[in-house]
Amino acid sequence: MENDCAVTEQVREPLRFAEFARGMLPYLETGGFHAAYYRVLEAFARGRVSRLIVAIPPQHGKSLGATALLPAYLLGLDPDLKIAIASYSASLANRFNRRVQRLIDSAAYAACFPETTIKRAGARSEYVRTADCAEIVGRQGELMSVGREGSLTGNRVDVFILDDLYKDAMEANSPVIRENCWEWYTSVVRTRLHNASRELIVFTRWHEEDLIGLLTAKERVTPLESWSQLEKADRDGWLHLNFEAIRTAPPSEIDAREIGEPLWPERHDEALLRQRMQLDPLRFECMYQGRPSVAQGLLYGRFSVYETLPDGIVRYANYTDTADTGDDYLCSVCYAVDREGRIYVTDVVYSREPMEVTEMLVADMIAAQPACDVLMESNNGGRGFARAVGRLCPHHRIGWFCQHENKEARILSNASAVCRNIVMPADWRIRWPDFAHHLTTYRRLFRANRWHDAPDVLTGMVERELAGSLSKKIMATGFVR
Repeated sequence: MENDCAVTEQVREPLRFAEFARGMLPYLETGGFHAAYYRVLEAFARGRVSRLIVAIPPQHGKSLGATALLPAYLLGLDPDLKIAIASYSASLANRFNRRVQRLIDSAAYAACFPETTIKRAGARSEYVRTADCAEIVGRQGELMSVGREGSLTGNRVDVFILDDLYKDAMEANSPVIRENCWEWYTSVVRTRLHNASRELIVFTRWHEEDLIGLLTAKERVTPLESWSQLEKADRDGWLHLNFEAIRTAPPSEIDAREIGEPLWPERHDEALLRQRMQLDPLRFECMYQGRPSVAQGLLYGRFSVYETLPDGIVRYANYTDTADTGDDYLCSVCYAVDREGRIYVTDVVYSREPMEVTEMLVADMIAAQPACDVLMESNNGGRGFARAVGRLCPHHRIGWFCQHENKEARILSNASAVCRNIVMPADWRIRWPDFAHHLTTYRRLFRANRWHDAPDVLTGMVERELAGSLSKKIMATGFVR
């Protein structure tokens, strides 16, 4: 073992991460892509890259490289580093921590990095060694582990490794869990970092709005395709390496596979991968290809748009649904209907402001519409909202009704009619960005959506104007004069 990790300072200095991995795990099974993966991880360990995202399919050695071997290698290079490992649960993060501790305890590790040691199990020492924290003896370094939404109060972190922040598809499809994960990342992870800190995010993709997706939408993320990018990495941006299970892009320096070649054919050959693809194409795109934004998972297709309203408009109307809970959106849509029944959206109020604010916003919008016939759902305070808006718009007919039908069934069963008959202004994505985003990313799997307010109102408009399913309810409605 001493042949793998030389003892002298002269030989130990150029030790590469791939050599270290073989020295620690002589029977380690690797494929061709692992050489590139480990070379990228070494650039991160040496500080040439400070913000790195890696997406790898399941069972391809992701965690072994990034969350077991890499922290041990980092502490060997610099025993003063404070490293934190995070995962979806504290128990999994602690398991990673213990695995790193076992590597540091080994004779092979001592041959590589004799200056990096931790308290021996059972020995009396002033240094801490638990399942979630191990301090480096005689140095400032330590290895911490934390579960998603866990606390790191008071701890500075030099290197943060985030591995699998979502347990499974059920968690990743939960908008509440995704939102909690983002809040934890911004309020805990980012607040523990300093100017020289490094971040590594490595996990299997599950959803277009997982942590990687949100960071891609909010910060500069550059695909990693050439080795030169590792020498001049942008400290303010991210490098993103996506190892597809089946290559679909032309060869690059980092991933030289031809189109159609599997990532690790010795373990997951093309036949096995295509079998998984046929079983669930949507999930395969997410987990194995690293591309969770696929049209097959979305409820609505592309909406038709208009530049100016056509001739033949027969009526103007409004449909409003007040917020169900304190953090939901009030959604109020004004629209015009032509002779063929096509519905042209003309204005929208989509807001999470309190009712005393949205009453004025909706009233101003309705007042600007010609002879607008207003209908509001009276659930959750909607009746009082309708009366308040009615007092502000005395010349408009404003009614309300109580919606008792199942929201999920209504939205899903009317989806094709919504797409076929509702027309948006050409600049609608710019005018109402939240409204547009929640519609265009709304998924067929109902529980995967956090916001139902915009689809619910468009469904109500179709029911009112086309399906006739609201006719009996509207007859029994109340009106503000």
